[in-house]
Order: sequence, then C-alpha cells, then structure tokens
Amino acid sequence: LQLVPQIWTNWRRKETEGLPGLMMFLWALCGLPFGVYAVVQNFNLPLQIQPQIFMALCLVSWAQILLYHNKWPAWKASAVAFVIAAVFAGVEAALILTLTPIYHAGNEVPVMVVGILAAVLLAAGLLPPYGELWKRRGRVIGLNWVFLAMDWSGAFFSLMALVAQNTFDILGGVLYITCCVLEIGIFSSHLIWLARTRKIRKVAFAEGKTFDDVVAEHAARGIPFKFAERKGQNFGRHKSPVQPRESAACPHLPEAIETKHIEIRAAA
Repeated sequence: LQLVPQIWTNWRRKETEGLPGLMMFLWALCGLPFGVYAVVQNFNLPLQIQPQIFMALCLVSWAQILLYHNKWPAWKASAVAFVIAAVFAGVEAALILTLTPIYHAGNEVPVMVVGILAAVLLAAGLLPPYGELWKRRGRVIGLNWVFLAMDWSGAFFSLMALVAQNTFDILGGVLYITCCVLEIGIFSSHLIWLARTRKIRKVAFAEGKTFDDVVAEHAARGIPFKFAERKGQNFGRHKSPVQPRESAACPHLPEAIETKHIEIRAAA
C-alpha cells in the first residue's frame, strides 16, 4: 500500500511534475521477475501476491503521469496501462511454467538470475529522481513524503530481518542497502535545498509570495537566479539554419536579394 499516498497525491493535484515516469515503469517492470521469483520458490501466499499488487499500483501511477504530465486522453492512458499489464501477466505466467520444473529438478541458477534482475530494476527505479533533483538544484517536488517514508521503512526493516536471521542473504541485503541509501539521498537533498533557500523563502512568505513566485519574477525580468531550474541540453540535435535578419528599412530585403540571385543565375 506504500504507493497509495502517491497515487492519491497525483489525483488530488491533477499533476505529476517531478515524478519520473521511468521510475514508475521500472518499478512496474520489476514486479514481473519478483512475482516469478516468489511463485517458483513457493513462498507463502502474501509474498506471492505482493509483487502483483505492487506492479498494478505502479502501472496506475504511470498511467497518471501519461494523463497529467504527457496530456494523454484518459482512455488512451488507461488502455496502454491495461495492455502492458496483460503483457506482463502473460510473460510472468510463461516464465513460471518454464522455470518451475527446472527449479524442482535442482537447477536454481535461472531463478537466481530472475531474482537478480528484479533487484537491479527496483534499484534502478530510484535513479531517475536524481535527474529531477539535478534539474531543480536539489529540490524535491511531485514525490509524496509518506510514500517515500514507507518505502524506506520497508527496505530498512527488511534489512534488519536479514540481519536477525541465522544466514544473511547477500542479494537481499545489497538490494535493501541500496534502496535505503538512495532514498536517504533524496531526503537529504531536499533538506539541504530547504537550508540553502531559507532566507529567500522567509522574505517571500513575508510578502505573501511562494518560492515559485520569486523564480517566476526573476525569469520575467531576465535576472539570473541561482536556484532557477536547469534546462536540459539538446544534445544530438541539429541546429536550425540561421535565417537572414530583416532590415528595418526594408523588411523584404532577404527576398529581394534572393530574387536578384535568381536573375543573375538565369542570365549566366
């Protein structure tokens, strides 16, 4: 249920700015191998159901991003999410039917590979938010703090459970430690941003403004602001050809020059 607060926040605000779509999609995708891993090894029923619920809620949040941020029609975003869910379910069922007899025959390598893939996808899902942090100079927007706190708590207490048992599962331990560290980084980044902008926010509050109002005012006046959002570079794109500038005295001068060139070539 950790994703419910995030889904509710998206719906209430009708926007998902700051919530990376790639994060939600990678998390939805990681539910597939996690489900295979749990079912093939015949974990208890709640652990087999949990990845399916997690996958479904991630797809709901991803569909909200398509709706609110990408401005897709509701029917299109819902249809795409349903189709992807059906594809994931089909692939998961096929992998379960394929890997179960192999696992029961004593070969645990394929199942272990599936588990490693799930762990990598889950951890990779926490990397896109760092791109949003860089863009906003450390500020966190769009992420629900209750959702992040629940996710961090789940990873932390799962890690403590591994520590308390007789044998320490290295794969699970690395996964939980990675998630804890990455989410602590997100929390810390926003706290640092709050400390760096405290004076600006205090003055803005006294004037009845928000921090975003201050940013907008600087942008409107063309004044550089060190906390303004960074703009991504269009790497790999061709620059548009430079157009001839019009003359104030003769706005049609470029056309006249081109016409003259055509006449000269024709005469030649």
